[in-house]
Amino acid sequence: MMRHFFFVTLILLAVGTFSFPDQSTLPELTWRNIGPNRGGRSIAVAGSVLRPHEYYFGATGGGLWKTNDSGTTWVPVTDGQIRSSSVGSVAVAASDPDIVYIGMGEVQLRGNVMQGDGIYKSVDGGETWIHKGLVDTQAIGRIRVHPNNPNIVFVAALGHPAGPNLERGVFRSLDGGDSWKKVLYRDPSTGAVDLVLDPNNPDILYASMWQVYRNAYQLWSGGPGSGLWMSDDNGENWKELSKKRGFPDGVLGKIGIDVSPADSKRLYAVVEADNGGLYRSDDRGESWFRVNGSRDLWQRSFYFNRVVADPKDPDTVFVLNFLLFKSTDGGTTIKALRTPHADHHDLWIDPTDSKRMICANDGGGTVSVTGGLTWTPQRYSTAQMYHVTTTADVPYHVVGAQQDNTTAAVSSYHEAWHGNPRSFSGDAFYAVAGGENGYVATHPSKPNIFFAGATNTLTRYDRTTGETRDVQPFPRIVMGESSAEVPERWNWVYPIVITKSEPYTLYAASQYLWKSIDEGRTWTKISTDLTRGDIETMGPSGGPIVLDQDGPEIYATIFTIAPSDVAPYVIWVGSDDGLVHVTRNGGREWKNVTPVDMVANTRVSMIDASPHVPGTAIVAAKRNQMDDRTPYIWRTDNFGQSWKRIDSSIPSSDFVHVVREDTQRAGLLFVGTEHGVYISFNEGEVWHSLSLNLPDLQVADLVVEKRDLVIATHGRGFYVLDDIEPLRQFEFPIEKRLYRPSSAVRRLYPANFDFRLEALDKSASISVLDDKGTVVYKTVIEANTVGHARVSWGLRYPGATVFEGMVLESRSPVNGPLAPPGMYKVELTVDGEVWSEAFEVLKDPRHPELSEKELREQFEFASRVRDRISEANEAVIEIRELSNKLVGQEGIEQWLVQLKDIESELYQVKNQSPKDKIAYPIRLNDRLSGLLWNVQRADGRPNSGHYKVYQELVAELDIYLKKLDDLRRSLPIFN
Repeated sequence: MMRHFFFVTLILLAVGTFSFPDQSTLPELTWRNIGPNRGGRSIAVAGSVLRPHEYYFGATGGGLWKTNDSGTTWVPVTDGQIRSSSVGSVAVAASDPDIVYIGMGEVQLRGNVMQGDGIYKSVDGGETWIHKGLVDTQAIGRIRVHPNNPNIVFVAALGHPAGPNLERGVFRSLDGGDSWKKVLYRDPSTGAVDLVLDPNNPDILYASMWQVYRNAYQLWSGGPGSGLWMSDDNGENWKELSKKRGFPDGVLGKIGIDVSPADSKRLYAVVEADNGGLYRSDDRGESWFRVNGSRDLWQRSFYFNRVVADPKDPDTVFVLNFLLFKSTDGGTTIKALRTPHADHHDLWIDPTDSKRMICANDGGGTVSVTGGLTWTPQRYSTAQMYHVTTTADVPYHVVGAQQDNTTAAVSSYHEAWHGNPRSFSGDAFYAVAGGENGYVATHPSKPNIFFAGATNTLTRYDRTTGETRDVQPFPRIVMGESSAEVPERWNWVYPIVITKSEPYTLYAASQYLWKSIDEGRTWTKISTDLTRGDIETMGPSGGPIVLDQDGPEIYATIFTIAPSDVAPYVIWVGSDDGLVHVTRNGGREWKNVTPVDMVANTRVSMIDASPHVPGTAIVAAKRNQMDDRTPYIWRTDNFGQSWKRIDSSIPSSDFVHVVREDTQRAGLLFVGTEHGVYISFNEGEVWHSLSLNLPDLQVADLVVEKRDLVIATHGRGFYVLDDIEPLRQFEFPIEKRLYRPSSAVRRLYPANFDFRLEALDKSASISVLDDKGTVVYKTVIEANTVGHARVSWGLRYPGATVFEGMVLESRSPVNGPLAPPGMYKVELTVDGEVWSEAFEVLKDPRHPELSEKELREQFEFASRVRDRISEANEAVIEIRELSNKLVGQEGIEQWLVQLKDIESELYQVKNQSPKDKIAYPIRLNDRLSGLLWNVQRADGRPNSGHYKVYQELVAELDIYLKKLDDLRRSLPIFN
C-alpha cells in the first residue's frame, strides 16, 4: 500500500453572530513580510547592567526590538500589544531589568515624524506590555527611572509637534506609572525634550525645554520657552540654568543635556543658539563656557542635539549628530567614530563598562563592545517605505524608497509550489536609483526600466545595464531656499506615475503637471499652477535661529497624480495644500473640483481613479501635520461635481494615507491608515479592519497586484497579502461554504481553498480531482474547526512510498509530480454533503516556449518514475516485514540471507546518518529518486538521457522484484 505525505497550510478563524463583518468574521488571510531586511531610523536605545547581552532599540514606526545575544539577532517584542508604532524613548530599570518603560512618538522633528500615545510598561522583560497613560503627549523624548526605586519615573514630553496642548513638560510618577504629576511646565507651545538624573544623587534632575512646532509647511525651532532647568528635590522645585553666566544669550532652541557619572559637578550641553555649540559646566550649571563651537556638533539641531558623558572619565564625552563624535579632553577636540549608518540620535553606555554601548541611528540600533571601534550589523526589517509599486517580472518585485537609505526592490517570490508559502529572507534586494524619499514608477511592459525620484533628481534606471540617467523635467538644483523662492516647487516626495497601457505616459509634478511620452527624454508642461499657492505657507523654515530648507519644507505642490486606466484623457491631481483638479482632455483644460468641505492645507495624500468607471475617483487626505488626526476620504461618481465623505466608520484618530479600489470587484476598497489596513465591501459605506496579523503600523501606500494586496509600511518594510480572491467573493450575510479558487500557477502560486465550517459540523475534508475525476489530493480537516479556513495545495500529486529512517543522497521522493496545466475541481465534503468549485492550473508564464504537451509528457514520465520508486521502497518494507516473521524459526537462515541481499541492492542498508552515503555506495531506490528530482527541477520535456537511465534502472529493478517474488513463493511460511 502506498504511503503518501502532504504539506497542508491550514488557517482557522472563529465566526460569531454579526450584522456586518469585522476582522473576526472575514475570510482568514495572513500578511507576509518580505523585507527589505535592512534597518530604518531609531531614536531610542537602552541596555542592562545586570544582563550584559540584553539591549533594546525603538524603531520609528516599527515598535520595540530586543536582543538577548548582544545584537546578533533581534526580535520585535511589542507587536499586537501597543496602539502606536513609533518608539521615541526606552528605559530599563537599573535595579530590576525586567521592568522596561517605553514612550511613544518622536521628538527628532523631521517631516515624517509619527505621533504616539503615551507610556507603556513591561514587568517581564518585554514579554507583555501595559499602557500607563499620558496619551495626549504625542511625542516623548526621554524616560528616566530612579536607579534604586523602579517606581519613581520621570518623563520628558514634548507634546503635539503640530500645535499647542497642555499635556507636555516633565512628568513624575511615584507608583510605577499608575499616576502622573506634571512637575515642570512652561506653556502650551513648549515641551520637555531631554532629561537626566544625576546617578550619584538621583534627587537631582536636569531638563531641557524646547519651544518648537512643525506643521505641514514650516518648522520653527526656538523661542522664549526654551531653556535648561534643574531640580535638587526630586522634581518638586526647579531653577533655570540657561540664565546663568556663560550660557548663550538670545533665543534658544533645542538643548541636549547630560551629567558626568564620574563627576556630578560636570555638565555637558549641546545648545541651539546664535552662539551655539557644546557647552560645559564644572559647577552643576552655575556657570558655563563654550568648549567647542564646531557646527559639526550642532548642525540641524532639531534632528539631533544629544550628548552623552562617559561613565568613568569626566573628560570623555560623546556628541550625537550626523556623525558620532567622541572627545577625551572635555570637548575641546573631537573625533568621529565609524558606525554602520549616519545620523545618530541616542547612545546608552554601560555604567560599569565604558566599552559596552548601544547606539541609535538612522539605520536602527547597533551594539559595540569595543568602545565604538566595531559595531553589530543592522539587518532587520524596520525600513520606513514611502510608497510601493510592483514590476512586470514573474514573480513580481515590490519596489519603493526607504527613508534614510536607497530605493529597494524585493522579490515577492515564495516557494508556493512546494505547498509551503514562505517569505524571501529579505536580504535579496537591490536599488533602482532615485533616493530615500518618494516615488518609484515601474514600466508596465519593460520590467528592467524604473523611474525614481529624490531631491534634485528624477532618474531612469535600466536594470540590465545598471545605467542611471537623470531625466528631470526642470533640472534646477534646489537647496536652502523657501518655497516662494523656487520656480518649480518639487515636493520632498513628489509624485511620479506611468500609465498602464500604451502609449506609456510618464507624469511628474511640481506645482505643475509634466508629461513625457519618450521615457523622460522630453517633457511637456500640461497644466497651470494647480495649488493654492498661499504666500503665507511658502516662507522660510527652520528659524528663528538657523533656517533648515533641504526639501521637506517645499510646499504648495501637486502631491498625487491619478491617470484613469479606463479613460485615457482623464487625469486627477491633488495638492498638499488642499485642492483637487481633473482634466477630461489630457491636460488642455483643468477644473477645480475640490470638495466643498475640504479646508485649506489639507494634504491630498492619494487619489485613486476607479479602474471600472471613468467618472469615479476616491480621495484620501490628511491633516495630521495641522494637528488634526481625523480620517478624510471623499468619493465622487460624476467627475467631481459632487463628493461624499465615506470615512465615518474608521476610528476618529486613524488618519488616512492611501485608498485603492480593487481591480476586479467594483466597490471593493482598501485603505491604508496610520494604524493599519481597512476594507470596505460597499463603496466605503462601512469599513472593517484588515490588519489581521499586522502589528500597529503606518500603511503609507498599497497596490492591488492581480491576486495579491501589497503594502508599504513606514517602519516594517513591505508586506504581501497573498490571494485575496475570497475577499472579492465575500458577501453578507455569509452563505458561502466554499469560495471559488484563484487560478494556480505552476512553480509560483499554490491552489488556495477557502471555506467555512460551522459549530455543528462533525467531519470535513478537502479533495482535488483532475479532469478524469481522479482524486489527486485529499486532506481531512481537523476536528473542532469552526469559521473560515484555508487549505493550500502545492500542486503536487502524491509522492512515492517512503519508509522510516531512509537516508538518501538524492532529494526525498515524498514530493510527487507537479500537476500539469488544465482544469481541476475542489470538493468540500461536510458530514456527507459536497460543495465543489472548478479552478485552473496554469503553466509558468516565464516559459512561453513550452507547450502544454511537453509539460504533460514531463508529468507522465515523473509519474512513472515515482511509481517505480514506490515499488522499490515497498519491496524493502515487505522484506523487513517478512524477515521479522521468519526470525526465530528453524532452518530459515538461507532465506534471511537472500532477503537481505535483495534489500541491500534496493537500498543502502548501512546508511544510518546523512554522511554515511559517502562511505557506502548508493543503491537503486536512491538512483531512481535522483532521477525523479532531476526531471522535476524545472519545467521541460525529459531528455534522452533521462529516458535511457530510466530504462536501465527499471530493468535492474525488475530483476530484484522478480527475485523477491520467486523467493516469496519458496518461503516455508507460504507453503
